[in-house]
Amino acid sequence: MSIPKHLKHKPILGVENYEIIDGKYAGNSDAKAISIGKAQWDNNEISAKVFRHTGTKWSRQSEELPLHRVLDLANLILSAYLQKQGNYVQSTILNEEIIEPDEYEKIKEYIKDNPYLEERIRELQNTLKKIQK
Repeated sequence: MSIPKHLKHKPILGVENYEIIDGKYAGNSDAKAISIGKAQWDNNEISAKVFRHTGTKWSRQSEELPLHRVLDLANLILSAYLQKQGNYVQSTILNEEIIEPDEYEKIKEYIKDNPYLEERIRELQNTLKKIQK
């Protein structure tokens, strides 16, 4: 599905037909597109947006996050991924901590049991390697 351009979030870079590649929801997703663009709350801010569609209209459940929060969440996911591999993670500037030690194993199992996550992490790794210092 095409990225809507009539809503308050103004896309600049995006992925149309995201429902086709939406991880375990691929082929059966309400997330129809993703983008980076001008934030709906402030045109001077850039945000990431997941456009969700109910089947008849664009959903109010669509998520929009400032870019730094998207990156912070990615770092948190990567910390869990490294723990899954048995690698000790030195805290980042986020100062992440395991809040529920008894439940933490479930995150590691979820990552292990869902191969599309490994694929996305490898893609992220390859993209990061292309960044020059």
